[in-house]
Amino acid sequence: MKPTADASGQVTTLDKRVTSLDGAIQAMAEAPDFSKHAKLRRVLEALRRVLLQQGGAAAVQARAQALEEAGLFRGTDWASPEILIPSLVGPGLRSDDVDTVVMEVTSELRMLAVAREEFAHPTISAEDARQFLTQVLAMNLELLFTSPSEAERIRQGRIARLIRDLFRHLADEIGYDSVLDNLVDEIWRILRQRPIQVDQVQSLITRIAIYRGDPDIDLGASSGQGIDRLITSLFGTTEACRDDPGIDVFRSRLEALDTRGLQYEATGFARAMHDTGLVSPYHAELLRFVMSDSDYLVGEALGLSDTGRNCLLRYSDLVHELVDKAVHPQTAQCVYGLALLLDRGILYEPPVEPALWRQLALDLSPAARERLTLAFGDEPDSVARLTAGVLSMLGQPLGVGQGDNPTCQSARALSMWASNDPDYLLQMVVWAARDDEVIMHFEGRPISSKDLASGVATSLPTDLDPVSLLVVPHLDRIYAEMGRRCADRPGDPHRWVNPEFHGWWAARGFRINVDVATGNLIDLETFLREFHASYHPAYNGDRPLIHPQPAGVAVTDSAARYVGWHAITILRVARDPQDVMRVYFFNPNNDSGQDWGDGVVVSTAGSGERFGEASLPFDQFASRLYIFHLDPLERMEPERVPAEDIARITGYIERSWGAERLPAGSLQAAQDPHP
Repeated sequence: MKPTADASGQVTTLDKRVTSLDGAIQAMAEAPDFSKHAKLRRVLEALRRVLLQQGGAAAVQARAQALEEAGLFRGTDWASPEILIPSLVGPGLRSDDVDTVVMEVTSELRMLAVAREEFAHPTISAEDARQFLTQVLAMNLELLFTSPSEAERIRQGRIARLIRDLFRHLADEIGYDSVLDNLVDEIWRILRQRPIQVDQVQSLITRIAIYRGDPDIDLGASSGQGIDRLITSLFGTTEACRDDPGIDVFRSRLEALDTRGLQYEATGFARAMHDTGLVSPYHAELLRFVMSDSDYLVGEALGLSDTGRNCLLRYSDLVHELVDKAVHPQTAQCVYGLALLLDRGILYEPPVEPALWRQLALDLSPAARERLTLAFGDEPDSVARLTAGVLSMLGQPLGVGQGDNPTCQSARALSMWASNDPDYLLQMVVWAARDDEVIMHFEGRPISSKDLASGVATSLPTDLDPVSLLVVPHLDRIYAEMGRRCADRPGDPHRWVNPEFHGWWAARGFRINVDVATGNLIDLETFLREFHASYHPAYNGDRPLIHPQPAGVAVTDSAARYVGWHAITILRVARDPQDVMRVYFFNPNNDSGQDWGDGVVVSTAGSGERFGEASLPFDQFASRLYIFHLDPLERMEPERVPAEDIARITGYIERSWGAERLPAGSLQAAQDPHP
């Protein structure tokens, strides 16, 4: 491309830099494969210089195909655009490494060129590229609508402005309507999983509400269908707070209402809470207000079932004390946990009521107070924060998340105890919060968390709910120590660790299909037959699963490539509304909806899932399973499982994480992509 001149006849800076970029692209394209990396520095520097100019994004977009064919992305994470994950774009753009930012920006402009059908990419369609970009824009709205912060300017310099220019260019090309629509869909998808931690979702809704109220921002006339339900669930749920008046004004309005008006407010809040899984700060204030009126209005405000109302009436003093201590506008989300706790009826379990009274009187250690204050602030105090966290975990056992930490085992244990043994969970909280120590036993020998070095996590996690924040570091160290005590035993240590760590209900029988020493698959057919005979109703005598069981899966990406081992909980096996036999399981990784490749897409709603459950058809789940527990004394008939079912599952394994773990010549099923 020849440099062009502006109106005064001068060649512009952009044109000069584009010419330099074209030369760098050509040099890389002409270089043999083994020496392309030597040309990379020149291309990256030329891209950076172009992107810093006004109009630079469009210039790079026009050269997307040339950059692709020259080999810019070869051998990198961006080489296969069809498996890129929208949620990882934001962290890439915020990287301190300029080269990473330039590659990420160029990748997005390549996606835009594909979406605009400027060139046909061999692995991703124009529609999929457009969908990817709308998700990226939706997840990074602040990069679209706000200027760089002072911290960004100091850390990234001119690159921060480059990123803003990219997002404006993407939005101009893609359109704002689809961005907001996609964001709303994503928010609802997360909320259907009913996580305990909803800070990120609330932040997104808050930012959208602010942007919609800004006359200088045009979100499109038809964008964001359904966003009003989300915004009003937080800021204008009922008549008394429709205009988002602030807590003090709202309180004064409540004082002026009669019983009928309060009931109207209470039912409105409860309806919105159970609809979205979100709780408005105004809802917390209402609940505190009606506590002095009647338990009937409390039940209305919580939206309780008959079981929940009976629990409220039977344990009224305890509920009142829990609300007084834990429920504040800053901890409003625990109202949902309290409602579900009462509906579960667990207060009727003899140890739970006195354990909650003990929780209310708990004297936290200085270390526990400091951790909670650093994570959540000092308003309300750390005791209130922890009590609110307890209510959320007991009400939403399947809402526990591990955060950005390799502590899936500990998160799974907390979820299992909250669901199956709530008084044991409450004891764990006391040990961690009061004593700053947890003691568990492994084969009769005590293990104190205080005496141990770090566990699986290399640093203290900070992005967790209040209970996990205090308990997980202790559990993580104990779990790692249990593994160390099994290090000299043959096979996988989870055979011994899982029952000791999680509880007596973890079945003592253990099956694994991977040889620990070599990583190769072993006894695959026997493994699959026994899994069917233990869990599939057609082959286990139609026995339902009584206790949740720990299991391990081989997680794969959307290209079916092995990512790593991961701890999950098998909850139940049942037919979905379409009469497909499915395994319903708990995944502690914060977002269970994942594409594991080869058509294996984890569902979180629409296939009979209860809140917090993930599910897969039985065959697809079995194809990613590598560890499970079973009762060795149960009579099983694994030989009844049809050979074609085993072959079909084996095909899934051979085309994914098992591709390089099988003996040579055993990939016969992998030839058919859809067995």
